Amino acid sequence: MRFLVALVVLALVVAGGAWWWAGRQPGPTVEIREPGGYIGLSTTLELMVEAPGGEFSSVDVAVEQGDQRFEVFALEGQGEATVRQDSAERIYVIRQIGQRDLPELEEGPARIVVRATRPVVYGIRQASTTVEQDVQVRLTPPRLSVVSSFHFINHGGSEFVVYRATPEDAVSGVRVGDIDYPGFPASGAGITSDPALRVAFFALVFAQDLKTPIQLFARDPAGNETLAPLDHRVIEVPYNRSRITIDDRFIERVVPAIAASSTSEPIPTDDPLEGFLYVNGTMRQNNNDFISGLAAQTAPEMLFRGPFQQLGNSQVEARFADTRTYLYQGEEVDRQVHLGFDLAVTANVPIVASQAGVVIHAGDLGIYGNCVIVDHGLGVQSLYAHLSSIEVGVGDRVEKGGQLGRSGMTGLAGGDHLHFTMLVGGQQVTPVDWWSTQWFQDRVQRKITDAGGQ
Repeated sequence: MRFLVALVVLALVVAGGAWWWAGRQPGPTVEIREPGGYIGLSTTLELMVEAPGGEFSSVDVAVEQGDQRFEVFALEGQGEATVRQDSAERIYVIRQIGQRDLPELEEGPARIVVRATRPVVYGIRQASTTVEQDVQVRLTPPRLSVVSSFHFINHGGSEFVVYRATPEDAVSGVRVGDIDYPGFPASGAGITSDPALRVAFFALVFAQDLKTPIQLFARDPAGNETLAPLDHRVIEVPYNRSRITIDDRFIERVVPAIAASSTSEPIPTDDPLEGFLYVNGTMRQNNNDFISGLAAQTAPEMLFRGPFQQLGNSQVEARFADTRTYLYQGEEVDRQVHLGFDLAVTANVPIVASQAGVVIHAGDLGIYGNCVIVDHGLGVQSLYAHLSSIEVGVGDRVEKGGQLGRSGMTGLAGGDHLHFTMLVGGQQVTPVDWWSTQWFQDRVQRKITDAGGQ
């Protein structure tokens, strides 16, 4: 009898210990990835739930506002949600929770509540996790209106707009097809009459159709977006086509040198033509993607005043958007678009900044060789390529006419010259607009002055 009593006591102790230990086990890991701090008209909820072995007793999600509770997900009845599993232990839940899906939501504070439970110690207890996130419901879309007038844009060129956008925290700009150009507070262009005013440079790039839609956009932190048409006229511009013959001598001069300075890319060098095609195609695209990414480093104010200057006494060897067909041993092997001006004077001439700004790149850049890129603010940048030497560093402030380096034939260059182009929002555009005093006065300065700027 004593032995049986001891066994019962021991069993009770073990069971009690297991019960106690099970109660101290953590619940599932819960992470609300979206939304951030806002719910709008159309908002995506994305959350991650993780548990050992992927065992979940329940996962429940609700949006609470005042005395209302909107059940938006339950593991046993997934409803309109999408459940995705990327491992044995982790699931993702994705569901729309904006007012269009929860019509009774109102403007004001709300809370997202996620409760997940998993079995522990063979199911003798349940371990739970509750995660709450306070959010703000915003249902009023931003407001947009165009302030400036006469928006004429050359195909492959640039334009400027002054507009009004509210609320203050809305992200706005110009959308040209599938390309967004950010807007900036108009104070950065010297317009201080209205804090709601914004300015933006934008472009209709060479690769886009003449009928590409151009409109203003504004998007608040809740994801509510407003679009407004931008009255404009597109001017068609004729561009050249050329045929360029390449030979082994040229390839053997440029490809190994580019490969030696671009160790991050596996440039084939055994086959001369294969190496050239990689450099002229894949590397060109990679370099242009890098250049486009530098647009994020632009200053929020206009660092320049007046038109840009062309390299003095230079001869134009190739123009913007020249479509080039490459011939090798009499056969067409490639076709690319040259997005810049090739300007030549004599060998090793000083290369100067076309306007005031800040250097954001100074070094090797693949097909562009030794390259300097200067930011002029509001998304406007200029590029100087194929230099033999560079005399500035990243972060240097340069004035118009300040020396950047000397001309050369580094990168994919057939001879000593400067490859120059302008960038708007990371997109390469013709410099012809920017070199023109009349274009700058009419397309930029007039709009600034009409809006109350200097």
